[in-house]
Amino acid sequence: MEDLVAALIQEIELRKNYLDVNGSRPELQTIYFGGGTPSLLQDSQLVRIMDAIRANFVISKNAEITLEANPDDLTPEKLVALKAASINRLSIGVQSFFDSHLELMNRAHNSRMAIDAVANAAAAGFDNITIDLIYGVPGMSESDWQANMDQAFSLPVQHFSAYSLTVENRTLLDKLIRDGKIDPVKEEEAATHFEMLMHAAKKHGFMHYEISNFAKPGFISRHNSSYWKNLPYLGIGPSAHSYNGVSRQWNIAANAAYILSIRKGEVPGESELLTIENRYNEYLMTGLRTMWGVDTNEIKSNFGESFVDDFLMRSAEYVSSGDLLQEETKYIISEKGKLIADRIAAYLFR
Repeated sequence: MEDLVAALIQEIELRKNYLDVNGSRPELQTIYFGGGTPSLLQDSQLVRIMDAIRANFVISKNAEITLEANPDDLTPEKLVALKAASINRLSIGVQSFFDSHLELMNRAHNSRMAIDAVANAAAAGFDNITIDLIYGVPGMSESDWQANMDQAFSLPVQHFSAYSLTVENRTLLDKLIRDGKIDPVKEEEAATHFEMLMHAAKKHGFMHYEISNFAKPGFISRHNSSYWKNLPYLGIGPSAHSYNGVSRQWNIAANAAYILSIRKGEVPGESELLTIENRYNEYLMTGLRTMWGVDTNEIKSNFGESFVDDFLMRSAEYVSSGDLLQEETKYIISEKGKLIADRIAAYLFR
């Protein structure tokens, strides 16, 4: 871990100019520790990484600084250390409040740990807490999912993300399904869970601002929203992706190879220059997932009149069906359209 931390710090120094615009360095509005299990970092290591960011970038005074954490890592002592390291937002990987579901997903924590982690975070002074939930789990009944949601809404959380279970290859769950010991995920059940979720979230005052994300007013994730709004970002570490508005870059995944390359002063990765069609398709794919939708004025300004004509022709079918709502120049996916959001976006691609 120490070798990786040293490499992360060195990459921060190597890439301090990546986000510069016309020779000026913009303020960082968000910092996000994720893509693994950053709550395993020692307190001193987290402080060193933050110090390296401060030394090489200007951080906004009201920056959103998030850390992903497993519930079993969030002891009262750890929470105090995270506050001291300037973390002001926690993303806690709860997944479920049923121990049987957690065992199926091979999670290290149990439901009691998850509840305690959120309660302890609030007691430690964190007032911007998000949790992850999983629906569409094999064997999860509608009453199970309702109980999961009820428990989530009873906790002091201001944001949550909910995802349909994806069964990864070569996992225990994948083997159990292939061996016929567990029923596979059923799309119809997952769709029902999602519809229940949309209704319950609205009832409890959460805005459904992105397909998988829900927030109380004032607590929309600024970091994730920057991805959906196609703003530039810099990713540090193995597998990290970066985007500067015209090209995308990604680091190699292997930790050992990443560390060796960084030690030589070389950032190990690949990049691609995005075509206008790439950028247009990404605008549609990300924008249509959000409550802000896409705007034909933006399409015209960023891509040209021909893209507007193409969008209007292709979108007409979904506007007619009610899956896509038109509000002057804006087009937003309706509640029923959210069930087929990926299909709609793919149909609109050029």
